[in-house]
Amino acid sequence: MKSKIHFALVLLALAAGCAAHRDKIVFSDEAEIRAAMAGVAASPAPPKMDKAGELRIEELVFSYLLDRHFWDLADYSAVFLQADEAEVKAMMKKFPDHNPPIKQTFRVLVQPHRTPVDKDTNKPAMILSADINEPNPDGSVDAIGRWYAGDAVTGFRAFHFVKTDNDWQLTAVK
Repeated sequence: MKSKIHFALVLLALAAGCAAHRDKIVFSDEAEIRAAMAGVAASPAPPKMDKAGELRIEELVFSYLLDRHFWDLADYSAVFLQADEAEVKAMMKKFPDHNPPIKQTFRVLVQPHRTPVDKDTNKPAMILSADINEPNPDGSVDAIGRWYAGDAVTGFRAFHFVKTDNDWQLTAVK
């Protein structure tokens, strides 16, 4: 019986010692983890794209796409830009003699899996769009320019822009 009491007292002493002992366990890589977390928390947030910059990059993407001739293999009667009305008007002024002509977006008829149709002529049309990404950590911006004239006539180009002298410059097209 004495051995059972001694055993119980030893267990009780161990439990009390463990409960009283509250030293923090230090892992060998804890300093590295804290330094890495401090670096992540201290890194600046990437810059946001302002509206003026976004509009300028869209203009550059549309200009590039309009200078190409994706529509030469078919009889397209219009090119439509997936953009707001002011942007479309600006591009119409910049490319007044474009063939096929650039038209306001409300003049296009779009049906799923079909070639877009120019409502004025009932002929096939092409739609161009520009998707602008948020700025990269280095301040550069990537964008995708797309053309669509039905499921069989679709494609894209990837663009890379860098801001120099308060304007965006196209540096690469893929």
